[in-house]
Parts: sequence; structure tokens; C-alpha cells
Amino acid sequence: MSEPTMSLRKKLFWISVFYFAQGMPFGIFLDVLPVYFRDHGVSLTDIGLMWYLTLPWTIKVLWAPLLDRYAERRTWVTICCASMAAVMLAVPFLDAVHPSAVLWLLLLTFTLLSATQDISIDAFSVALLAKGEEGVANGVRVALYRVALMAAGGASMYLVAPLGWTWVFLALSGAFVVLAISAWAAPQVPVVHQPPRQWARQFWAFLSRRGSIAVFGFVLIYKIGDLVMGPMVKPFWIDRGMTPAEIGTISTNAGVILSVVGAMLGGIFTTRFGIFHGLWILGLGQAVSNLGYAAVAHYNLPWQALYGASMFESFTQGLGTAAFLSFLMRICDKNQAATQYALLSALYALPRSIIAPWSGVFAQSWGYAPFFAFTFLLALPAYALLPWVHRWVGNGTPGDRAAKDPATDP
Repeated sequence: MSEPTMSLRKKLFWISVFYFAQGMPFGIFLDVLPVYFRDHGVSLTDIGLMWYLTLPWTIKVLWAPLLDRYAERRTWVTICCASMAAVMLAVPFLDAVHPSAVLWLLLLTFTLLSATQDISIDAFSVALLAKGEEGVANGVRVALYRVALMAAGGASMYLVAPLGWTWVFLALSGAFVVLAISAWAAPQVPVVHQPPRQWARQFWAFLSRRGSIAVFGFVLIYKIGDLVMGPMVKPFWIDRGMTPAEIGTISTNAGVILSVVGAMLGGIFTTRFGIFHGLWILGLGQAVSNLGYAAVAHYNLPWQALYGASMFESFTQGLGTAAFLSFLMRICDKNQAATQYALLSALYALPRSIIAPWSGVFAQSWGYAPFFAFTFLLALPAYALLPWVHRWVGNGTPGDRAAKDPATDP
């Protein structure tokens, strides 16, 4: 299937719009909700267990085939954004001090809608881009995703003190309404609705490609250290005596700016030196950054060190994520973009739903310093699987012969 006839600049514009929309829900879950519940006295254990609500992001591959067969990519995104606006509107009217089953169900609905939106946005991008455009596109993608984190998490923190939490959620609801309208204005991309038998045969070719077990294992564990550490970063700031405004300024806003810079540089690096080199060189930086938090916690370093650890982590996250997402996009078949990318992103998100919910238990039992050091060790086993990754993508440059279509590669 040929890519839509569209300039790279226009492609990057719509990549920016859609990945801003994708970043908003996760920014709310990562930044807003932990601070919101901790500010209302909810325990670390309960905040950690809240991450079981990320399960839809992990199992979204189960309903991804439906999105490959029905409707347009932009239609799904529009519906999901409008529905998430309704959820945000309802949240502040439920008790946060003693969260009820109704509140948890509402947040589960939110993550379910976000996961469905993710499927369509990723498929839209795979269909839109040509080989060789992944590096710069994913630099922009990560950058706008991080800008969305800043808008959802950092900017909203400034509203807490003067306006209160209710207005924070009302503002977030309004943002989703704007995104729904923007998604509906997006251009169509080709969607191939394959007959079930042809679809199954092509999907099996992708699953059974030589070296697939090792490559899928790499996808599973490449980001595990960051996913496990994530739920405890904001509580760590709170327990160090930082205010929501300080968290918004440094951990989220300054962090997002640095991650945007990292993502753009990571995209340039990946385009220049290839996806494979980006994965292992930039990935090492993102793993090492976890040790900064461990050092701050262990030595009880002052606020300047905490700021530095946060900003270094944000920068290296941008570097590594740009390369990793380029890799995921490169190995997908455009005809099954929704399902294949959903499978890959579900694999990489799986530790977030299985191990991350226990991060609060680990941090509370071990203390922050051993916990953060443990997340660094979790990142290392992925590098043993890089030889199989290289066989799939080669160096990951546009003309690389190793980067074959999974449906034809034996």
C-alpha cells in the first residue's frame, strides 16, 4: 500500500496533532492523578495499585482488529476524545479522599477510551509515513507527546492553588473537546479492510517471522525500568516536601522541555545513524538516568540535585523513546498497522500493568533509594537481545536490506 501523497511538513503537522491527543490521557494518569490522590491523603500502596487501571493500554491488541476492519482512524479518535471529555467532567464530583468503586470504574473507562484512541493514532501514523521518515517523525511525535504531558500535568498544577481541583478537571475536559474537533478535521489515510482469512495469514507471518520471540521479548523489556519507576516519581517529590507548583515547574514543565529537546535530537540521531544504533546508544542513557533518583534518595541530596536528576531523566527519556518508537513503526506492516502496532505497544506496556502496580509496595518496603536502583537493573537484560533486533532492521536506515516486510521475510 502506498503512502498518501502529502508533503513531509504536512505529515509532521498531523503527527503533532494526533500525538498531542495521545499524550494528554497518559499525562493525566502519570502526573495529575497521583498528585491529586496523594494531596487528598491516599496511601502510596493505593496509588501504586491504581496502575492496574492501565490494563487497557496493555490488552488493547484484543480489540485492535476491529479498528483495522471498521471505520476511519480519525472517526475513532474523535469519538474517544469526546468521551474522555465527559469522564474528566465527572471526576471532581466524586470523593477523592475515599475513592469508591464508581470512581475507579470511571477511571478505567478513561484508560479504555485512551487505549482505543492510541490504536487508531498509531495506525494513522504508520499509514502516513514512508520508510526513512520514521526518525524525524518520531522525534516530533515524542516531542508533542511530551508537550501534552506538560499541558495535562505541569500546566494544570498551576491551577490547583488559585482555582482548586474541580477547575483543573473542567479545563482538561475542555481540552479533550478541542482535540475531538481537531481529529475530525484530519485527512483520511488508506485503510485496507482485508478478508478474515487473508488478515489471519498475514498476521501469522508477522508473528512467526524468524527471531520473532527474541524481538518481541526485547519490546517487552526495553522500557521496563522506566515503566516500573514512573508511578513513584511524583510521590517521591511530594514526600520530599515539594508543592504541586514546584512539581509542575520542574518535574513536568522543565522536564517536558528537556524531553522535547531529547526527542528531537534522538530523531535526528536515529535518522543519521540508524534505528539500531539509536536503540542501544540512546537507550543506555535512559537507563542510567534512574540512578540519579537513587543517588538523591540515598544521600538525601538537596533540592538542586533532585531538580538535576529529574531534568537528566527527562532528556534521556526523549532520546531513547524516539529511537524505540521508530523501531516499532519500522517493523509494522501498513495493511495491519492497528493490530501489529497495538500488539507491540501492548508488549512494551505489559510491565506497567503487572509490575508497576506493585511499585508502591516496593518503595514503601525498601525505601526510595533501593527501589530506584532496582529499576536501573531492570533495564539491562534487553541488551542481550539486540543481535536479533539487528537481524530484523539492520542499521535501520531507509535502504537497509534487513528491513523487509514481515509478510515476505522468511
